[in-house]
Amino acid sequence: DKLALQRLKEEAEKAKIELSSTTQTEINLPFITADQTGPKHLTMKLSRAKLESLVDDLIQRTVQPCKTALKDAGLSAGDIDEVVLVGGMTRMPKVREVVQGFFGR
Repeated sequence: DKLALQRLKEEAEKAKIELSSTTQTEINLPFITADQTGPKHLTMKLSRAKLESLVDDLIQRTVQPCKTALKDAGLSAGDIDEVVLVGGMTRMPKVREVVQGFFGR
């Protein structure tokens, strides 16, 4: 069901944004789909910790390209004065934590 998937993606994006500034949010999608027994609703709470556990592998995979870029440039993390984070996921506290850990600031 393309419409249900689109609604779910939009709600997931909204939850991700909310969890950048709060520790828990509620996902509520009434009438997300229906079957022979009637309409189906999706209501659940999502914590920042759960979201971070779901995306942790993706976040960790960004470290290796940073290491490679520094190595190719003949630099170390300590040689970098500033890091500019770009994109929606960079607002997530876990992303900022990993970047700070890698670059030491």
